[in-house]
Amino acid sequence: MPFEPPPLRNDCFALPAGVDWTPVDDALALLRDRMTPVVGTETVPLMQAQGRVLARDLVAKRSNPPHPNTAVDGYGFAGDAIGEGPQTMPLVNGRAAAGAPFAGSVPRGHAIRVLTGADLPDGVDTVVLDEDVRIGDGQVAFRGPLKRGANTRKAGEDVVAGDNALRAGRCLTPADLALAAAVGHGALDVRKRLRVAVLSTGDEIVEPGTAAGDGQIFDANRPMLLSLCASFGFDAVDMGCAPDDRSAVRDALDMAAAQADVILTSGGASAGDEDHISALLRETGAMQEWRIALKPGRPLALGLWNDAPVFGLPGNPVAALVCTLIFARPAMGVLAGAEWRDPQGFSVPAAFEKKKKPGRREYLRARMRDGAVEVFKSEGSGRISGLSWADGLVELPDGAVHVSPGDPVRYIPFSAFL
Repeated sequence: MPFEPPPLRNDCFALPAGVDWTPVDDALALLRDRMTPVVGTETVPLMQAQGRVLARDLVAKRSNPPHPNTAVDGYGFAGDAIGEGPQTMPLVNGRAAAGAPFAGSVPRGHAIRVLTGADLPDGVDTVVLDEDVRIGDGQVAFRGPLKRGANTRKAGEDVVAGDNALRAGRCLTPADLALAAAVGHGALDVRKRLRVAVLSTGDEIVEPGTAAGDGQIFDANRPMLLSLCASFGFDAVDMGCAPDDRSAVRDALDMAAAQADVILTSGGASAGDEDHISALLRETGAMQEWRIALKPGRPLALGLWNDAPVFGLPGNPVAALVCTLIFARPAMGVLAGAEWRDPQGFSVPAAFEKKKKPGRREYLRARMRDGAVEVFKSEGSGRISGLSWADGLVELPDGAVHVSPGDPVRYIPFSAFL
């Protein structure tokens, strides 16, 4: 039966006392430990469940395969009835085919025609391939020995009825749907889609495609974040752009919380005169500013607004993307009912040189070419073209490092976050 989970606690984003600069791993651990699902459940037809989060363990209603069957086209018989050397067996009348099982039993020392996927008739536990036999005068001839059970599948060798076929919290893939169908499910209990509201702030931000005045820039963050959330399998809610006005930002947050489960904002998350996101979250008493030892990125403003978690991202598009992928993505996955998932990275040779000072973890825009990873020519966080150029990130550790061409580095493709 559908249910709604409780809201997050007001202290879910609170840092331990005395914490100032937070290492990336510590910040991720805090999020992993404190995030809980905020969406309810619903039942959907199997054909509509791709990409949804499984709400409950999926128990197999039926074994897969449900019965012993043949894995090939050939001839079936009792395996213990043959030995080494030439073998000849009389054929019984009839055959076994997928969906058309043989109704009788096969006497010991006799064989029967079987087709791939057919249930094994009584008296049959072994199959010889078509390519290995000769047929004539109502008999089948082949050469032994043949291992008992050869070319057959046992009942339940994949999944046994009553077993957990899939665990709750899994984001369902096409292969998962095949498994669910095979074990007897035509509908699945899934989490409702997480609704993520995306809000930009700032007087300097104008809608792309409109006229931009002096000192104004087009809103690059909103289309990026909305499409990112959609690619994560969430329902993205466009809240537009709010001007640098405390009342307008408050109204925008109210509307976002009424329409969504999570709010992503960009801009206004620091401590300046026009940083209204952080100021409003402080008014609610649920504001936490995480000064994460990360480059690119500034402090993350985290809090609750009308029970909706708010991720206040930097206004810089490069920092906004990195913070979304590294922090907001896994946290929102848990809020959506999925398991916490760390992105899969790969150790690959560097096609660049880089000297890095200690103190902050760094993420460089990168792409794979000819078996090595290269990084964007500029580390400037305003270079949006580098995001388009890249197909992933190179992660450099917190300490000092000198990367030379050929050295192994950790490369995380953007696809690892989906």
